Amino acid sequence: MKTYNIEDKVAVIVGASSGLGADAARCFAKEGAKLAILARRKEKLDTLKEEILNDTDVIAVSCDVTDEESVKEAIKTVIDHYGKIDILFNNAGIAVRGGVHELSLEDWNKSIETNLTGIYLVSKYVVPHMIEKNYGKIINTSSVNSVIADKLDVFIRHGYNASKAGVLGLTKGMAASYAKYNITVNAIGPGLFESEMTANTLMKSEEFLKAYNMANPTGRPGKRGELNGTILFFASDMSSYVTGQFLLVDGGATIV
Repeated sequence: MKTYNIEDKVAVIVGASSGLGADAARCFAKEGAKLAILARRKEKLDTLKEEILNDTDVIAVSCDVTDEESVKEAIKTVIDHYGKIDILFNNAGIAVRGGVHELSLEDWNKSIETNLTGIYLVSKYVVPHMIEKNYGKIINTSSVNSVIADKLDVFIRHGYNASKAGVLGLTKGMAASYAKYNITVNAIGPGLFESEMTANTLMKSEEFLKAYNMANPTGRPGKRGELNGTILFFASDMSSYVTGQFLLVDGGATIV
């Protein structure tokens, strides 16, 4: 028996078109989970689907987490196909630069709607199915930037800080409310990983990378796949008595 067994579980991965979400989809597929990969960019989902189709059953579903009707239809598509949802990985997110003195209301709302409201909307349509089955594993992506902030002007992202901190409050609230239905809800806090979001910002700044590597106990950013073990733990029954928790995956960046 596999230690972190998710074989034949139905997993919905939101924000699966690139980066950490796509890596998680590849990992879940190899572990034998049946997948529904969701994102706005359907063409990228279709490419990922072709890549992992030999490993497991997978459907690619277009979904804009800021649009309630889009979310509602996407989850209906998953239920119509699989009949249930066991695991939900809420991973859609954006990072809009700027402090409160310069952020437009539109950019502020974009951060909140994608990073926080998106989790609410997807969970709104998934949780009832989990309650019905008396089982569920929900993993929400927060960030180290929910508990620390960037000093350099070029990296200030107040909307990102606020939205990712809000994910922690929502995670705790959901965990406390849904534990009686055998549903666990936990959050992960990735540190610096190379992804589509960071490739042209943080990862391109020699000044930032030098400072980050000097301050981080491991001396480097995270590598592809290094988040998967944490996600698998929260997605499997190995974490059946763990709920409402926030696990930082940052190489120790937040302890120094």
